[in-house]
Amino acid sequence: MKYKEWIEIWLYNYIKPTNKTRTFENYKQMIDNHIITKIGDFEIMEITPLILQNYLTELLQIGNKLNGRGLSASTVNLIITIIQNSLKTAFMIGIIKEYTANRIKRPKLKQASVSCFNMLEQRKIEQAIFSDKRDKMFGIVLCLYTGLRIGELLALTWDDINLISGSISVNKTCYDGKNNNRLIFEPKTESSKRIIPIPKQLIPILKSKKQKHKIKYVIEENGKMITIRSYQRSFALLLKKLNISHKGFHSLRHTFATRALESGMDVKTLSEILGHKNATITLNRYVHSLMEHKQEMMNRLGKMLNKNVA
Repeated sequence: MKYKEWIEIWLYNYIKPTNKTRTFENYKQMIDNHIITKIGDFEIMEITPLILQNYLTELLQIGNKLNGRGLSASTVNLIITIIQNSLKTAFMIGIIKEYTANRIKRPKLKQASVSCFNMLEQRKIEQAIFSDKRDKMFGIVLCLYTGLRIGELLALTWDDINLISGSISVNKTCYDGKNNNRLIFEPKTESSKRIIPIPKQLIPILKSKKQKHKIKYVIEENGKMITIRSYQRSFALLLKKLNISHKGFHSLRHTFATRALESGMDVKTLSEILGHKNATITLNRYVHSLMEHKQEMMNRLGKMLNKNVA
């Protein structure tokens, strides 16, 4: 049996019935885009640790089909998990005589650096958004002041926004499927389901936009849903137009967190707004921003000392 035949059997009989739709879709995307095309034609009995290790090295070097660069360590680790689990199941039910996929070496995961916009860049972005006639661009400002992830933003409906209490209910997220179809799911973790207070300055803007909305989604374009890829492209073009160094859309979330800490928000509150599992995750991710804020506070205190010394 060829490996591509087995992994399809495994996906639809062992993963789809027992996992969330999101997990199934993620696995299917990895299998279709990366696994079948490279090692699918091997007989399942022929797949050795060396073959897998060579394949993983290639993924890390040139695995990205869009730009010819390497895939991230986290993506490669997901591919490893899929391969290992599929071969482990094949061993358990007697399709292969030995399970050896656990002998490959995984790439080490690095803590992703937190990239955010400085105050000048943020002001330029906000000014450009409010002078832009396209309503969809307002979502960028919404992320800057709520910390929403892009999937959460584009899945947001007007029913999720309470303009009386001034809050957003985050209860779903979205992903791009095949043929630009958007897939809506529940958040991956319970902590991602949360209520976010809206800055009162944004309430009148949201009220105005709700009055002229065409579909149930808050962020739309000409009465149609927007895909994540399309929105990311719009954001990238905006940065290019403003002559701001390119940063991923997720930098808006990092910028919100950084500004919140600079404004004196405590880590626990920020953690709940961001939807982190606990405050330790928030602290570890934004410890640099927190230290800079503390240093600024200490410098202000130091000015009092200067006055007394003088």
